Amino acid sequence: MNEFSHFFYQYFLDLGLTEISAKYLNMIALLLIMLVTIIVVDLVIRKFLLNLFTKLAEKTKTHFDDYVVKNKVPRNVAHIAPLLIALEFAPIAFVDFDYLKNIVEKGLLVFSILLTIWVIRSFVTALRDYLNTKDNLKDKPINSYTQVLLIVVWSIGLLSAFAVITGIPFFKFMTTLGAASAVILLIFRDTIMGFVASLQVSINDMVQTGDWITFEKFGADGDVIEINLATVKVQNFDKTITTIPTYALISDSFKNWRGMENSDGRRIKRAVIIKQSSIGYLSEEKIEELKKIELISDYLENRSKDIKDYNTKNKINKDLLINGRNLTNIGVYRKFVESYIENHSAINKDMMIMTRQLAPTSQGIPIEIYAFSKDKRWQNYEYIMADIFDYVIAAVPYFDLEVFELVSEFKSSE
Repeated sequence: MNEFSHFFYQYFLDLGLTEISAKYLNMIALLLIMLVTIIVVDLVIRKFLLNLFTKLAEKTKTHFDDYVVKNKVPRNVAHIAPLLIALEFAPIAFVDFDYLKNIVEKGLLVFSILLTIWVIRSFVTALRDYLNTKDNLKDKPINSYTQVLLIVVWSIGLLSAFAVITGIPFFKFMTTLGAASAVILLIFRDTIMGFVASLQVSINDMVQTGDWITFEKFGADGDVIEINLATVKVQNFDKTITTIPTYALISDSFKNWRGMENSDGRRIKRAVIIKQSSIGYLSEEKIEELKKIELISDYLENRSKDIKDYNTKNKINKDLLINGRNLTNIGVYRKFVESYIENHSAINKDMMIMTRQLAPTSQGIPIEIYAFSKDKRWQNYEYIMADIFDYVIAAVPYFDLEVFELVSEFKSSE
Protein backbone atom coordinates (compact mmCIF):
# COMPACT_ATOMS: atom_id res chain seq x y z
CA MET A 1 0.00 0.00 0.00
CA ASN A 2 2.89 2.32 0.79
CA GLU A 3 4.41 1.59 -2.61
CA PHE A 4 1.13 2.35 -4.34
CA SER A 5 0.72 5.61 -2.41
CA HIS A 6 4.05 6.82 -3.88
CA PHE A 7 3.67 5.22 -7.31
CA PHE A 8 3.16 8.50 -9.17
CA TYR A 9 5.56 10.32 -6.86
CA GLN A 10 8.51 8.27 -8.10
CA TYR A 11 7.35 8.68 -11.68
CA PHE A 12 7.29 12.47 -11.38
CA LEU A 13 10.74 12.45 -9.74
CA ASP A 14 12.04 10.45 -12.68
CA LEU A 15 10.69 13.19 -14.94
CA GLY A 16 12.96 15.65 -13.15
CA LEU A 17 10.38 17.44 -10.96
CA THR A 18 11.17 18.64 -7.45
CA GLU A 19 10.08 16.60 -4.44
CA ILE A 20 7.38 19.11 -3.45
CA SER A 21 5.94 19.22 -6.98
CA ALA A 22 6.08 15.45 -7.20
CA LYS A 23 4.18 15.07 -3.91
CA TYR A 24 1.41 17.47 -4.99
CA LEU A 25 1.08 15.90 -8.43
CA ASN A 26 1.08 12.44 -6.83
CA MET A 27 -1.78 13.50 -4.52
CA ILE A 28 -3.78 14.98 -7.43
CA ALA A 29 -3.31 11.86 -9.54
CA LEU A 30 -4.43 9.57 -6.69
CA LEU A 31 -7.43 11.83 -6.02
CA LEU A 32 -8.45 11.66 -9.66
CA ILE A 33 -8.26 7.86 -9.57
CA MET A 34 -10.27 7.82 -6.34
CA LEU A 35 -12.96 10.13 -7.75
CA VAL A 36 -13.30 8.16 -10.98
CA THR A 37 -13.53 4.90 -9.01
CA ILE A 38 -16.12 6.35 -6.63
CA ILE A 39 -18.27 7.71 -9.49
CA VAL A 40 -18.15 4.45 -11.45
CA VAL A 41 -18.90 2.28 -8.40
CA ASP A 42 -21.72 4.61 -7.34
CA LEU A 43 -23.34 4.52 -10.79
CA VAL A 44 -23.05 0.74 -11.11
CA ILE A 45 -24.37 -0.08 -7.64
CA ARG A 46 -27.14 2.51 -7.84
CA LYS A 47 -28.35 1.20 -11.18
CA PHE A 48 -28.16 -2.39 -9.95
CA LEU A 49 -30.10 -1.69 -6.74
CA LEU A 50 -32.74 0.42 -8.51
CA ASN A 51 -33.35 -2.31 -11.10
CA LEU A 52 -33.41 -4.97 -8.40
CA PHE A 53 -35.92 -3.18 -6.17
CA THR A 54 -38.06 -2.07 -9.13
CA LYS A 55 -38.40 -5.66 -10.33
CA LEU A 56 -39.14 -6.86 -6.80
CA ALA A 57 -41.80 -4.15 -6.43
CA GLU A 58 -43.49 -5.29 -9.64
CA LYS A 59 -43.53 -8.97 -8.64
CA THR A 60 -44.46 -8.80 -4.96
CA LYS A 61 -48.01 -8.30 -3.71
CA THR A 62 -47.07 -5.97 -0.87
CA HIS A 63 -46.80 -2.24 -1.59
CA PHE A 64 -44.04 -1.63 0.93
CA ASP A 65 -41.28 -2.10 -1.67
CA ASP A 66 -43.07 0.43 -3.90
CA TYR A 67 -42.72 3.03 -1.15
CA VAL A 68 -39.08 1.97 -0.63
CA VAL A 69 -38.34 2.80 -4.26
CA LYS A 70 -40.47 5.96 -4.17
CA ASN A 71 -38.58 7.32 -1.14
CA LYS A 72 -35.16 6.59 -2.78
CA VAL A 73 -33.95 4.03 -0.24
CA PRO A 74 -31.94 2.05 -2.86
CA ARG A 75 -30.39 5.25 -4.21
CA ASN A 76 -29.22 6.28 -0.73
CA VAL A 77 -27.96 2.80 0.14
CA ALA A 78 -25.95 2.76 -3.10
CA HIS A 79 -23.81 5.63 -1.77
CA ILE A 80 -22.45 3.46 1.07
CA ALA A 81 -19.99 1.47 -1.07
CA PRO A 82 -18.36 4.57 -2.67
CA LEU A 83 -18.08 6.11 0.79
CA LEU A 84 -16.26 3.05 2.11
CA ILE A 85 -13.87 3.26 -0.85
CA ALA A 86 -13.25 6.93 -0.08
CA LEU A 87 -12.54 6.14 3.59
CA GLU A 88 -9.98 3.51 2.57
CA PHE A 89 -8.44 5.50 -0.27
CA ALA A 90 -8.17 8.94 1.41
CA PRO A 91 -5.19 8.04 3.68
CA ILE A 92 -3.35 6.76 0.59
CA ALA A 93 -4.03 9.90 -1.46
CA PHE A 94 -2.96 12.25 1.36
CA VAL A 95 -0.07 10.13 2.66
CA ASP A 96 2.37 13.02 2.47
CA PHE A 97 -0.05 15.65 3.83
CA ASP A 98 -1.06 14.75 7.38
CA TYR A 99 -2.98 17.98 7.97
CA LEU A 100 -5.14 17.54 4.87
CA LYS A 101 -5.53 13.82 5.58
CA ASN A 102 -6.92 14.61 9.06
CA ILE A 103 -9.42 17.15 7.66
CA VAL A 104 -10.58 14.86 4.84
CA GLU A 105 -10.94 11.85 7.15
CA LYS A 106 -13.05 13.87 9.58
CA GLY A 107 -15.11 15.22 6.70
CA LEU A 108 -15.72 11.70 5.37
CA LEU A 109 -16.70 10.46 8.84
CA VAL A 110 -19.16 13.33 9.22
CA PHE A 111 -20.51 12.58 5.74
CA SER A 112 -20.88 8.89 6.66
CA ILE A 113 -22.92 9.91 9.71
CA LEU A 114 -25.13 12.14 7.60
CA LEU A 115 -25.51 9.40 4.97
CA THR A 116 -26.56 6.94 7.67
CA ILE A 117 -29.14 9.43 8.90
CA TRP A 118 -30.38 9.94 5.34
CA VAL A 119 -30.73 6.17 4.74
CA ILE A 120 -32.65 5.74 8.00
CA ARG A 121 -34.81 8.76 7.18
CA SER A 122 -35.76 7.47 3.73
CA PHE A 123 -36.53 4.00 5.13
CA VAL A 124 -38.64 5.42 7.99
CA THR A 125 -40.51 7.68 5.56
CA ALA A 126 -41.24 4.68 3.32
CA LEU A 127 -42.46 2.73 6.34
CA ARG A 128 -44.65 5.68 7.42
CA ASP A 129 -46.25 6.01 3.98
CA TYR A 130 -46.91 2.27 3.89
CA LEU A 131 -48.46 2.15 7.38
CA ASN A 132 -50.69 5.13 6.55
CA THR A 133 -52.34 3.01 3.85
CA LYS A 134 -53.42 0.36 6.38
CA ASP A 135 -57.07 0.70 7.39
CA ASN A 136 -56.45 -0.57 10.92
CA LEU A 137 -53.75 2.08 11.47
CA LYS A 138 -55.45 5.13 9.93
CA ASP A 139 -56.62 6.29 13.35
CA LYS A 140 -53.08 6.16 14.79
CA PRO A 141 -50.70 9.16 14.76
CA ILE A 142 -48.05 7.40 12.65
CA ASN A 143 -46.59 10.76 11.59
CA SER A 144 -45.95 11.67 15.24
CA TYR A 145 -44.12 8.41 15.94
CA THR A 146 -41.91 8.72 12.87
CA GLN A 147 -41.11 12.34 13.67
CA VAL A 148 -40.02 11.38 17.19
CA LEU A 149 -37.84 8.57 15.81
CA LEU A 150 -36.25 10.90 13.27
CA ILE A 151 -35.63 13.55 15.93
CA VAL A 152 -33.78 10.94 18.03
CA VAL A 153 -31.77 9.78 14.99
CA TRP A 154 -30.87 13.34 13.97
CA SER A 155 -29.93 14.23 17.55
CA ILE A 156 -27.60 11.24 17.91
CA GLY A 157 -26.17 11.83 14.43
CA LEU A 158 -25.45 15.53 14.96
CA LEU A 159 -23.94 14.89 18.38
CA SER A 160 -21.74 12.19 16.83
CA ALA A 161 -20.69 14.61 14.09
CA PHE A 162 -19.76 17.27 16.67
CA ALA A 163 -17.79 14.66 18.60
CA VAL A 164 -15.88 13.70 15.42
CA ILE A 165 -15.14 17.33 14.51
CA THR A 166 -13.98 18.31 17.99
CA GLY A 167 -12.07 15.06 18.54
CA ILE A 168 -13.82 14.43 21.85
CA PRO A 169 -14.94 10.82 22.49
CA PHE A 170 -18.69 10.44 22.03
CA PHE A 171 -19.49 9.32 25.59
CA LYS A 172 -17.37 12.08 27.09
CA PHE A 173 -19.10 14.54 24.79
CA MET A 174 -22.50 13.26 25.98
CA THR A 175 -21.43 13.59 29.61
CA THR A 176 -20.44 17.20 29.03
CA LEU A 177 -23.69 17.78 27.21
CA GLY A 178 -25.66 16.49 30.21
CA ALA A 179 -24.81 19.68 32.05
CA ALA A 180 -26.75 21.57 29.41
CA SER A 181 -29.78 19.28 29.60
CA ALA A 182 -31.97 22.04 31.07
CA VAL A 183 -31.27 24.23 28.03
CA ILE A 184 -32.01 21.29 25.70
CA LEU A 185 -35.31 20.61 27.46
CA LEU A 186 -36.23 24.26 27.07
CA ILE A 187 -35.39 24.21 23.36
CA PHE A 188 -37.35 21.00 22.72
CA ARG A 189 -40.20 21.87 25.09
CA ASP A 190 -42.88 21.98 22.40
CA THR A 191 -41.57 18.79 20.79
CA ILE A 192 -41.63 16.89 24.09
CA MET A 193 -45.11 18.19 24.96
CA GLY A 194 -46.32 17.31 21.47
CA PHE A 195 -44.93 13.79 21.74
CA VAL A 196 -46.58 13.19 25.11
CA ALA A 197 -49.84 14.64 23.79
CA SER A 198 -49.67 12.42 20.70
CA LEU A 199 -49.30 9.34 22.89
CA GLN A 200 -52.23 10.35 25.10
CA VAL A 201 -54.42 11.21 22.09
CA SER A 202 -53.61 7.83 20.55
CA ILE A 203 -53.98 5.73 23.70
CA ASN A 204 -57.25 7.42 24.74
CA ASP A 205 -58.53 7.47 21.14
CA MET A 206 -59.49 11.14 21.50
CA VAL A 207 -59.02 12.13 17.85
CA GLN A 208 -58.52 10.22 14.62
CA THR A 209 -57.74 11.40 11.13
CA GLY A 210 -61.08 12.02 9.45
CA ASP A 211 -62.92 13.01 12.65
CA TRP A 212 -65.10 16.11 12.61
CA ILE A 213 -64.07 18.29 15.56
CA THR A 214 -65.13 21.72 16.79
CA PHE A 215 -62.46 23.69 18.68
CA GLU A 216 -63.85 27.16 19.36
CA LYS A 217 -60.68 28.45 20.99
CA PHE A 218 -58.76 28.04 17.72
CA GLY A 219 -61.69 28.69 15.39
CA ALA A 220 -61.61 25.14 14.06
CA ASP A 221 -64.74 23.43 12.81
CA GLY A 222 -64.12 20.67 10.28
CA ASP A 223 -62.35 17.40 9.53
CA VAL A 224 -58.97 16.37 10.95
CA ILE A 225 -56.68 15.78 7.96
CA GLU A 226 -53.34 15.28 9.70
CA ILE A 227 -52.01 14.56 13.19
CA ASN A 228 -48.32 15.36 13.65
CA LEU A 229 -45.95 15.53 16.57
CA ALA A 230 -46.46 19.26 17.15
CA THR A 231 -49.68 20.12 15.32
CA VAL A 232 -53.09 18.84 14.27
CA LYS A 233 -54.41 20.16 10.95
CA VAL A 234 -58.15 20.70 10.59
CA GLN A 235 -59.78 21.48 7.25
CA ASN A 236 -62.72 23.70 8.06
CA PHE A 237 -65.95 23.50 6.09
CA ASP A 238 -65.00 26.69 4.23
CA LYS A 239 -61.87 24.80 3.05
CA THR A 240 -59.50 26.87 5.19
CA ILE A 241 -56.89 25.03 7.26
CA THR A 242 -56.59 25.57 11.02
CA THR A 243 -53.44 24.39 12.79
CA ILE A 244 -53.86 23.39 16.43
CA PRO A 245 -51.00 22.49 18.84
CA THR A 246 -51.25 18.78 19.62
CA TYR A 247 -50.96 19.34 23.37
CA ALA A 248 -54.04 21.63 23.19
CA LEU A 249 -56.15 18.52 22.59
CA ILE A 250 -55.42 17.35 26.13
CA SER A 251 -55.19 20.73 27.84
CA ASP A 252 -58.32 22.40 26.41
CA SER A 253 -61.90 21.37 25.73
CA PHE A 254 -63.08 20.54 22.22
CA LYS A 255 -65.99 18.67 20.64
CA ASN A 256 -65.54 15.49 18.62
CA TRP A 257 -68.56 14.58 16.48
CA ARG A 258 -67.45 10.98 15.91
CA GLY A 259 -70.01 9.66 18.39
CA MET A 260 -72.80 11.26 16.40
CA GLU A 261 -71.44 9.93 13.11
CA ASN A 262 -71.20 6.42 14.53
CA SER A 263 -74.71 6.55 16.00
CA ASP A 264 -78.02 5.91 14.26
CA GLY A 265 -79.06 9.55 14.07
CA ARG A 266 -78.07 13.18 14.39
CA ARG A 267 -79.66 15.20 17.14
CA ILE A 268 -82.18 17.96 16.50
CA LYS A 269 -82.45 20.26 19.51
CA ARG A 270 -84.13 23.56 18.75
CA ALA A 271 -87.02 25.54 20.21
CA VAL A 272 -89.90 27.74 19.08
CA ILE A 273 -90.33 30.64 21.54
CA ILE A 274 -93.99 31.39 22.23
CA LYS A 275 -95.06 34.84 23.32
CA GLN A 276 -96.43 34.56 26.88
CA SER A 277 -99.32 36.99 26.40
CA SER A 278 -100.79 34.72 23.70
CA ILE A 279 -101.14 31.71 26.04
CA GLY A 280 -104.60 30.91 27.38
CA TYR A 281 -107.34 28.34 28.01
CA LEU A 282 -109.24 26.80 25.13
CA SER A 283 -113.00 27.26 24.85
CA GLU A 284 -115.32 24.47 23.73
CA GLU A 285 -115.72 26.18 20.37
CA LYS A 286 -111.95 26.40 19.86
CA ILE A 287 -111.50 22.75 20.86
CA GLU A 288 -114.09 21.69 18.27
CA GLU A 289 -112.29 23.74 15.69
CA LEU A 290 -108.91 22.16 16.54
CA LYS A 291 -110.41 18.66 16.27
CA LYS A 292 -110.27 19.17 12.52
CA ILE A 293 -106.46 18.85 12.75
CA GLU A 294 -105.91 15.15 12.05
CA LEU A 295 -102.72 14.80 14.06
CA ILE A 296 -104.47 15.70 17.34
CA SER A 297 -108.15 14.92 16.65
CA ASP A 298 -108.12 11.63 18.61
CA TYR A 299 -106.10 13.22 21.42
CA LEU A 300 -108.56 16.12 21.76
CA GLU A 301 -111.53 13.80 21.64
CA ASN A 302 -110.27 11.60 24.46
CA ARG A 303 -108.77 14.39 26.47
CA SER A 304 -111.89 16.57 26.26
CA LYS A 305 -114.05 13.65 27.40
CA ASP A 306 -111.80 12.96 30.42
CA ILE A 307 -111.78 16.62 31.43
CA LYS A 308 -115.55 16.99 30.98
CA ASP A 309 -116.21 13.85 33.05
CA TYR A 310 -113.93 15.11 35.82
CA ASN A 311 -115.53 18.57 35.91
CA THR A 312 -119.07 17.10 35.86
CA LYS A 313 -118.27 14.58 38.58
CA ASN A 314 -116.83 17.30 40.81
CA LYS A 315 -119.60 19.81 39.93
CA ILE A 316 -117.12 22.41 38.71
CA ASN A 317 -118.59 25.81 37.82
CA LYS A 318 -117.47 26.33 34.22
CA ASP A 319 -118.80 29.85 33.90
CA LEU A 320 -115.16 30.76 34.24
CA LEU A 321 -112.63 28.73 32.23
CA ILE A 322 -110.10 28.89 35.04
CA ASN A 323 -112.26 26.62 37.21
CA GLY A 324 -111.57 22.88 37.14
CA ARG A 325 -109.48 21.16 34.56
CA ASN A 326 -108.93 22.76 31.15
CA LEU A 327 -106.94 22.48 27.96
CA THR A 328 -104.53 25.29 27.09
CA ASN A 329 -103.54 26.34 23.61
CA ILE A 330 -99.82 25.90 24.36
CA GLY A 331 -100.38 22.41 25.78
CA VAL A 332 -102.37 21.31 22.73
CA TYR A 333 -99.78 22.89 20.44
CA ARG A 334 -97.03 20.97 22.24
CA LYS A 335 -98.96 17.73 21.69
CA PHE A 336 -99.46 18.66 18.03
CA VAL A 337 -95.71 19.20 17.55
CA GLU A 338 -94.94 15.92 19.32
CA SER A 339 -97.38 13.99 17.08
CA TYR A 340 -95.92 15.65 14.00
CA ILE A 341 -92.36 14.67 14.97
CA GLU A 342 -93.37 11.10 15.82
CA ASN A 343 -94.91 10.72 12.36
CA HIS A 344 -92.15 12.45 10.41
CA SER A 345 -90.49 10.05 7.94
CA ALA A 346 -86.98 11.52 8.45
CA ILE A 347 -86.94 11.03 12.23
CA ASN A 348 -85.40 7.90 13.76
CA LYS A 349 -88.21 6.31 15.77
CA ASP A 350 -85.79 4.06 17.71
CA MET A 351 -84.10 7.02 19.37
CA MET A 352 -85.46 9.56 21.83
CA ILE A 353 -88.32 11.76 20.62
CA MET A 354 -89.52 14.49 22.93
CA THR A 355 -91.27 17.85 22.74
CA ARG A 356 -90.85 19.73 25.99
CA GLN A 357 -91.62 23.08 27.51
CA LEU A 358 -88.56 24.84 28.91
CA ALA A 359 -88.45 27.38 31.70
CA PRO A 360 -89.95 30.79 30.84
CA THR A 361 -87.49 33.44 29.71
CA SER A 362 -87.64 37.18 29.17
CA GLN A 363 -88.47 36.43 25.54
CA GLY A 364 -91.23 33.89 26.15
CA ILE A 365 -91.78 30.18 26.71
CA PRO A 366 -89.63 27.85 24.56
CA ILE A 367 -91.23 24.70 23.11
CA GLU A 368 -88.23 22.55 22.32
CA ILE A 369 -88.03 19.65 19.88
CA TYR A 370 -85.60 16.92 20.87
CA ALA A 371 -85.23 14.14 18.29
CA PHE A 372 -82.74 12.48 15.92
CA SER A 373 -82.76 12.59 12.14
CA LYS A 374 -82.00 9.39 10.26
CA ASP A 375 -79.77 11.18 7.76
CA LYS A 376 -76.60 12.45 9.42
CA ARG A 377 -75.14 14.26 6.40
CA TRP A 378 -74.90 17.95 7.19
CA GLN A 379 -76.75 19.30 4.15
CA ASN A 380 -79.61 16.80 4.47
CA TYR A 381 -79.75 17.28 8.24
CA GLU A 382 -80.18 21.03 7.85
CA TYR A 383 -82.89 20.48 5.24
CA ILE A 384 -84.80 18.09 7.54
CA MET A 385 -84.58 20.48 10.49
CA ALA A 386 -85.66 23.45 8.38
CA ASP A 387 -88.59 21.44 6.99
CA ILE A 388 -89.76 20.56 10.51
CA PHE A 389 -89.58 24.10 11.83
CA ASP A 390 -91.16 25.58 8.73
CA TYR A 391 -94.18 23.44 9.50
CA VAL A 392 -94.41 23.88 13.28
CA ILE A 393 -93.88 27.67 13.11
CA ALA A 394 -96.51 28.03 10.40
CA ALA A 395 -98.93 26.06 12.62
CA VAL A 396 -98.62 28.44 15.59
CA PRO A 397 -101.46 30.86 14.59
CA TYR A 398 -103.97 27.97 14.39
CA PHE A 399 -103.71 27.69 18.18
CA ASP A 400 -104.15 31.43 18.77
CA LEU A 401 -100.49 31.63 19.77
CA GLU A 402 -97.77 34.03 18.68
CA VAL A 403 -94.07 33.48 18.06
CA PHE A 404 -91.84 35.92 19.93
CA GLU A 405 -90.22 38.61 17.81
CA LEU A 406 -87.88 41.28 19.10
CA VAL A 407 -89.36 44.47 17.65
CA SER A 408 -86.70 47.00 16.72
CA GLU A 409 -86.88 50.63 17.85
CA PHE A 410 -87.29 51.75 14.24
CA LYS A 411 -90.25 49.44 13.71
CA SER A 412 -91.88 50.38 17.03
CA SER A 413 -91.56 54.09 16.28
CA GLU A 414 -93.51 53.58 13.05
